Amino acid sequence: MHVPTAQFSGVYPMQYAFFTREGGLDREAMRRQVEAGIAGGAHGIAVLGLATEVNKLSPEERRTLVDWVTGDVSGRVPVAVTIAGATVAEQTALAEHARAAGANWVILQPPPERGLPERHYAEFFSRVMLGVSLPAAIQNAPEYTGVGLSNELLIELARQRANFVLLKGEGPALTIRRTVEALQGKLAVFNGRGGLELPDNLRAGCTGMIPATDTFDFQVRIFDLMRSGRAEDEAKAESIYRDVLPTIVFVMQSLDTLICYGKRIAAMRLGIGEVYDREPGLKPDLFGLACAKRYADGLGPLLY
Repeated sequence: MHVPTAQFSGVYPMQYAFFTREGGLDREAMRRQVEAGIAGGAHGIAVLGLATEVNKLSPEERRTLVDWVTGDVSGRVPVAVTIAGATVAEQTALAEHARAAGANWVILQPPPERGLPERHYAEFFSRVMLGVSLPAAIQNAPEYTGVGLSNELLIELARQRANFVLLKGEGPALTIRRTVEALQGKLAVFNGRGGLELPDNLRAGCTGMIPATDTFDFQVRIFDLMRSGRAEDEAKAESIYRDVLPTIVFVMQSLDTLICYGKRIAAMRLGIGEVYDREPGLKPDLFGLACAKRYADGLGPLLY
């Protein structure tokens, strides 16, 4: 499979998982989130990442969210699905479910065992990619998952598997720049981290970003302005980034903070009322909720 990496670019908001009072997945909230993503100019939609609380979802719920998101998107923008699972068979099955549902590419997470040799994880990814008929990325995020592959192993894996065409890195712009240089165009590189250092990530060579929904629309504007190549647009992008940065810093204190307060900022902007949490997780307090409301009010509503 030859897949030109140039087709993978832009801002893909990772969907939060919204739950009902009874504890199930909230169909209407998820639909509203997708529609807001498209109305806000997202270049693609992503689901089942860490912001989707994938480790709290049953296999059936993961498949349900894939079906809902791909169905609601209905081909209007590309869909990327993060694939988690303990075994090669489990990840392959979910990836093929995503393909059948209409996903455009997948992002493979490492299996849950930690502390094994780096090559073990590379071989795991290689075996999954062998059974997957979609373009594939891996989530190279040692800060969040505890597993990261060296640039040398990434290049070796790209030689082995023609459908390995993307990398979802999670790291500072300085680190990402070294990765981009080492890969020499063999992989398209996305970053996440909620949009921290967004302009510098684009200058470093990232072709895309995968933040969560809470501030994605501002990040879309920054990306589009930076892509124009005009100095005046770059200055506008920097101004927007300065405006949205306090919110990004607030929600990116930890993954728990993102899921607790980032999701609530997104909900406030979407006009979703009560947010119901699934254990385990950070419990919101009155001070944190007041902060979230102040940030949401400053960002304004998300249209859908």
